Amino acid sequence: MPKDFDVIIIGGGATGAGTARDCALRGLKVLLLEREDLASGASGRNHGLLHSGARYAVRDSESAEECIKENKILRSIASNCVEDTGGLFITLPEDADTGYGLDYQKTFVEAPSVNPRLIGAVTVPDGSIDPFRLCSANITDAVLHGATVLTYTMVTEFILEGKTVTGVRTVNTRTGETAEYHAPVTVNAAGIWAHGIAELAGVVINMYPAKGALLVFGHRVNNVVINRCRKSADGDILVPGDSVTVIGTTSTRIPFSECDHMAVTREEVELLLREGCALCPSLANTRILRAYAGVRPLVASDDDPTGRSISRGIVVLDHKTRDGIDGFITITGGKLMTYRLMAELATDAVCRKLSVHAECKTAETPLPGSADGRISSIIKRFPGKPTAGQKGAAGRQGDLAGKIRFDNPADCALVCECENVTLAEIKYAVSELGVRTLSDLRRRTRIGMGTCQGTFCIRKAAKALAEALGDPSLADKLAADYLDERWKGLCPVGWGDTLREMEFMQRVYKFEKPYSYDEV
Repeated sequence: MPKDFDVIIIGGGATGAGTARDCALRGLKVLLLEREDLASGASGRNHGLLHSGARYAVRDSESAEECIKENKILRSIASNCVEDTGGLFITLPEDADTGYGLDYQKTFVEAPSVNPRLIGAVTVPDGSIDPFRLCSANITDAVLHGATVLTYTMVTEFILEGKTVTGVRTVNTRTGETAEYHAPVTVNAAGIWAHGIAELAGVVINMYPAKGALLVFGHRVNNVVINRCRKSADGDILVPGDSVTVIGTTSTRIPFSECDHMAVTREEVELLLREGCALCPSLANTRILRAYAGVRPLVASDDDPTGRSISRGIVVLDHKTRDGIDGFITITGGKLMTYRLMAELATDAVCRKLSVHAECKTAETPLPGSADGRISSIIKRFPGKPTAGQKGAAGRQGDLAGKIRFDNPADCALVCECENVTLAEIKYAVSELGVRTLSDLRRRTRIGMGTCQGTFCIRKAAKALAEALGDPSLADKLAADYLDERWKGLCPVGWGDTLREMEFMQRVYKFEKPYSYDEV
């Protein structure tokens, strides 16, 4: 592959993927490097809220304005990734005691599946968004416009000529193979890990790692985003998405050393359950599928132990101006909601350095899969009566689903019955979406994310994936690695129906090393 590019982008989350797309659309020769898989960091570890900006309207008007503008753009360019659920901000009697009563609201509406004791509610244009589809679509478009994307490739060192960054040295985290690549501009879009990337160039960025824990419930208890109408706090938002509901989120400052190995605590689970039941009492009797956590890439240094007072504003750093290091830009802060705007600002900075005069097109150009977001019209492209697997693929892949080949009955067979994932879609994910592991496949197709959490499908999926990769002997390792990772999200919620499901899964797969009840 080529070694010389116009721009190297470090980080395969939403911002990095969006920057790769924007740069490629402006005619630049792009290389994106991601040390794991796409959206494996904070971009894939959030509640999937399509922010209206209302959450920040009182305390952070700049972020609120950015959110509502990008909300409208994403509804237009990423329709396949967005569900227009609408949203409510509700007020409970106890909120009035803390100064957030009816005077904090303007409109009262009735809402299903919320606490009937509410004393007020405000409608907002919230929705839900699938961050995995969003990242994948941006990468697909970047590649279609000539970009090179390398996952499982970690930057180990910058190549410096004097005080100018001219390239990077990398290692493949799966094979150990090393390489170096050159470009006049490198963009640091590594989220909370941006501080470590910056240190490789001798630059200091004051990052604030704010951990946010979330819970996933086994079905949609509501079809509307429900927010608590008060100052931002733990467990104040309930988001429906696909077939589940997510409650989030906590906010706790953690050491950088924990960012790669986060574990949700029992205390965090209990807090989220308590606050979640205040929003929707039926959660007390709803099965929890799993717990997970992400780290917000905040830029600040203050005494707030939660980071909630820190602006969610976007930070673009030209390190030549700031630190005397040329050829190096950092883009961080912001939110998933503002990823496209962040990418635009980063690409503008790249173009200034390269003396390239090209306008941003990402606000008007639909992402692959969203050119025709009407599922009904996409399904009609399949011959005959559409199957459950074809309908599922159309919902996930949008108008790109036409590229999936359902040529024979075997390809139409369901591998994951919870999410209606077929063998044909697995083959497509390997050939077109860069899938190499079952976790990669989960992020592209939702395989194993349904009610059984992979109990009935992962062995079949591992076999299908190994064969699609051309090495059937990989099946056992693919399954073991996937189950080991998914187990981490089950342990914090291991009681009741979830514990019974864990016991059943353990016996199905006959783990050699059983978990400890103390750990659960």
